[in-house]
Amino acid sequence: MSFTSVTYFLFVGISLLIYTIVPKRAKWCVLLGASAVYYVMAAGLRTLWLVAAILIVYGGGLLLGHLNDQGKARRKAAADKEEKKQIRKKYDAKKRAVVTVAVLGVFGLLIALKYVNFLGESAYGIAGLFGSKSTYQPVQILLPLGISYYTLCAVSYVVDVYRGKYKPERNFFKLALFLSFFPQMTEGPIGKYEIMMPRLVEGHSFDFERDAQAVMRIFWGMFKKMVIADRANLFVTGVFDNGDGSMVLLGTLLYTVQIYCEFSGCMDIVCATGQLFGVEMQENFRRPIFSKTINEFWQRWHITLGAWIKEYVFFSVSLSKGLMNLSKHTRKKLNDYFANLVPMTFALFCVWFFNGIWHGASWKYVLYGLYYYILMMIGMYLRPVSDKLLHALHIAPESKGFALFQMVRTFLIVNVGMMLFRCHTISQWGQSLARIFTDFDGACLTNGTVLSLGNDWQDFLIMGIGVLVVGIVEVLQEKGHTIRSELARRPVVLRYAVFLALIIGVIVFGAYGTGYETVAPIYGQF
Repeated sequence: MSFTSVTYFLFVGISLLIYTIVPKRAKWCVLLGASAVYYVMAAGLRTLWLVAAILIVYGGGLLLGHLNDQGKARRKAAADKEEKKQIRKKYDAKKRAVVTVAVLGVFGLLIALKYVNFLGESAYGIAGLFGSKSTYQPVQILLPLGISYYTLCAVSYVVDVYRGKYKPERNFFKLALFLSFFPQMTEGPIGKYEIMMPRLVEGHSFDFERDAQAVMRIFWGMFKKMVIADRANLFVTGVFDNGDGSMVLLGTLLYTVQIYCEFSGCMDIVCATGQLFGVEMQENFRRPIFSKTINEFWQRWHITLGAWIKEYVFFSVSLSKGLMNLSKHTRKKLNDYFANLVPMTFALFCVWFFNGIWHGASWKYVLYGLYYYILMMIGMYLRPVSDKLLHALHIAPESKGFALFQMVRTFLIVNVGMMLFRCHTISQWGQSLARIFTDFDGACLTNGTVLSLGNDWQDFLIMGIGVLVVGIVEVLQEKGHTIRSELARRPVVLRYAVFLALIIGVIVFGAYGTGYETVAPIYGQF
């Protein structure tokens, strides 16, 4: 069910109507019912995989909660500190066993459904290096909707219960709502239990101003996806299927625009859908075009994924006993900067490997993650040298000129990564990258070739104006303006004029109908 389809908005409208009229204590049940209907409509029998994941973390959470309570009671009744220590050690071991089984169970479902062919092909490929003639026969598997997203939500829940961050949810259906809330199922964001659960079960009354702002954000998201991203898809597809160096360069730049407008536009629709029900969801983007470094880019792009990896991968690895000992050892041999950097090198490898493999079951995605890892490591290891160089050249790191240089540099680095993300294979990426330098024909930009790959000059004009509008809005937001809130304080005529302009823009200039194909959400495939 596409976020921009009439079916989706009819579904949301009916759900909202029922949600509005039922008593407050039953409102969360409406959200659960709507989420169940949405998921079954989209996934059919594959819904059973979601149910299995919920059952695993529900049972694991209850058992962890029981062990926590039992351990506290036993320690309280203990006669001395040594006995308390032994009791803690015993129950900690039991809890580690439970959380390990629960995490492996949930990730096991993901691996069995999403990565089995990747693992099989890789294993047979390695065997081929040693002379094996066998070939892997891929297993045809239809992935359940949003499995990569709800898996991370499920793991974070059970790990946080293990850590004692909060008590387990004893109501199975409330936990099911947290893991299946329908707006976030296709592309996220990856919600946190302690943030989302109170908002989901509280029950919210109708609020005209809140809902009006939500509807405006929905059309803003549709504008970014339908007017810019879906229109750009025609050219991008033509270029990456067949194009010379100049076309590949232009196609890469346009693909970066496409994936940003598409993903952030869908997130606008998702967050606004939640807002209609009074459920404020976690933001997933914060104007990544203004990033000065790769690290900052990933703090602004797919924010909830980065936050999840930081909390459950980076901290788990960097605070492990082995790396803590390595840090102490290197501190004796090196200065503090490199003593901290050496163990971080191992931790960040795990972070970026996970980031890459999460995006897809392919070595292309592994390389995608490691591409950013290598660049980040180079930047971190050369930081003392770059600081001295800036000082020698009398360049102020805080100056606007240097900030602009950093943004342009980061944007170009990201585009190379986006080219890899869009290419079907690593070899295609290498060939496409090489063509930019060996087969660049600037005349293709002016002799009509650009207009032969799916878009005419009107399309490029519309996309250009659309990108300009998005750019102006994001510059204002970066300067601290809250556009929708500020519009809400303006005269009614101005507010509705902007709203009407958005609606007309989507209806008149949206890329749909004859000559355009429906473009599935790019991040929906993960």
